[in-house]
Amino acid sequence: MIAPVAATEPCRCDAVRDHARAGGACQLPAAAGAQTGRQAAVWLAGPPLGGALFGLARALPFLVDAVSYTFSVISLLAMRTPFQQQREPDRSSLRWRLAEGFRFLWGHRFMRTCALLFGLANFIGPGVLLAVVVIGKRQGLPGGEVGALVAAFGACLLLGSLIAPLVRRLLPVRAVLLLELWTWLGCALFLVWPNVYALTASILPTALAIPSTDSVVNGYRIALTPDRLLGRVESVRSTISLLIAPLGPLVAGVLLSTVSARATIALFAAFGLVLAVWGTLSRSIRAAPSLDELDDLPGGGTAPTAAP
Repeated sequence: MIAPVAATEPCRCDAVRDHARAGGACQLPAAAGAQTGRQAAVWLAGPPLGGALFGLARALPFLVDAVSYTFSVISLLAMRTPFQQQREPDRSSLRWRLAEGFRFLWGHRFMRTCALLFGLANFIGPGVLLAVVVIGKRQGLPGGEVGALVAAFGACLLLGSLIAPLVRRLLPVRAVLLLELWTWLGCALFLVWPNVYALTASILPTALAIPSTDSVVNGYRIALTPDRLLGRVESVRSTISLLIAPLGPLVAGVLLSTVSARATIALFAAFGLVLAVWGTLSRSIRAAPSLDELDDLPGGGTAPTAAP
């Protein structure tokens, strides 16, 4: 799972969660999938739009970005729907709040396993995408063509968000989660056919699978987590993800400059195999409840109480 595809903004997660809960918790995966699709669309359209604006005037992209944030703030101020449950202000220390979020995440086996599995999977995606850029340049592709290969991954993320509802209907939760993990092994195709086009094609199925995984994992996490702990749990989960994601490009860059491209991709494929086997053998993944049971989930169960 690519980390930037996951929900990392507590206020938006509250909005997604509250809107979905109003119509039933079983709608949470669809809401989370829609959010992933929005992020994929922005990722796909942002760079070319920014480039076009920069071509008109160097300051124009930054001005448009500032205007977009101003519009977002005005929109939020205009909303009258409460996004959080009414509760007393929490005066506990920041350290206690973070520890409380960590304890809650770690105390749920399914959420803990998903945070570790798909957090570690963020090592693969950014690393392989950097390899696509470097190998493409080494094989003589112009910059525009290399950019198109990377954009193809973003396009498949967007397409994956559109077909995610169908995937969730056809496959059980365990199969949805394992689909992403096992598709990462496709990059081993490069070991047989060391061509940048083959490498790009090998990771496109993963891009299609990522939104389905995000919708299930994020939907469960939002449904299980009490309102007051959602931001804390999200901060812990996103920290795990964001700490791991930069290591992929770092390792890929070092390996591409010291060993062959095949050896570099072989390492990422082997890492993907370890994660796929781990996920397949995991009891918490095997015992994941069906999406139909989301309405019956206890909403996070008993959460630790805040300390002064």
